[in-house]
Amino acid sequence: MKKRKLWIAIILLILCLIFTIFFFVQLVLWHIDSQNTKKEVSEILDVTTLEEQEGKRIVYADVTSTYQNEPFLNVEFSSLQEKNNEVVGWVQIPNTNIDYPFVKHNDNSFYLNHSFDKSYNQAGWPFLDYRNSNTFEDQNTIIYAHGRLDKTMFGSLRDTLNKNWWSDPSNYVVKVSTPSDNYVFEIFSVYHIKTTDDYLKTKILNGGEYQDFLTMLQNRSQVSFPAIITTKNRILTLSTCYNDEEKMVLHAKLIKQEKREGY
Repeated sequence: MKKRKLWIAIILLILCLIFTIFFFVQLVLWHIDSQNTKKEVSEILDVTTLEEQEGKRIVYADVTSTYQNEPFLNVEFSSLQEKNNEVVGWVQIPNTNIDYPFVKHNDNSFYLNHSFDKSYNQAGWPFLDYRNSNTFEDQNTIIYAHGRLDKTMFGSLRDTLNKNWWSDPSNYVVKVSTPSDNYVFEIFSVYHIKTTDDYLKTKILNGGEYQDFLTMLQNRSQVSFPAIITTKNRILTLSTCYNDEEKMVLHAKLIKQEKREGY
């Protein structure tokens, strides 16, 4: 009996040691991925020019929006395209850490565990849904990224639920720059929800179905935004993890678009 208890104790001790070693290794790997990501971001910012400017060749404007005079973000993509030929744009949200180039692969899995330079990295990189047009012509354009605990990638998206963020209306915009166009979006919904794919439709087409879709997204918002949304609007969706069972989601409508020189 005593020997049996001793063996049980030894087995439990071994299991605890294995679990501890496994946890420590995962923590080290997470830290390495995080450091590599921050280094990648720093190198990108060193070689990329970002500037705000008034629109010169506006091709779309939502005259009902309070933010119609918001300046565009204009990004120089030549150095980014040299580093990664799959880069398709840059996304920025005020007073968050979301200020990154985003990429597009032929699936929605590659950049879940690869960095901007295509090296293996569990932190991943922000990427456009492979079903979407690069020129934001779909009814719903979706950008994904991991919600990292160190607030890299889309980890700071949850900050939009904090009063110190949503109490300032100047934060209610998402700016996107692509090689062909610059865009300004107005946020109309932010929330976290049990994991579902019902907000990940890219083409709804039918007007009544699209209106129901937009109403569902707006009703989910945990913040009351002033934006008026109709079936005439194209929208942008940012999606990330909130925890193991929930997603953190932001939706914004297109309010302004300009063509860049050469397009």
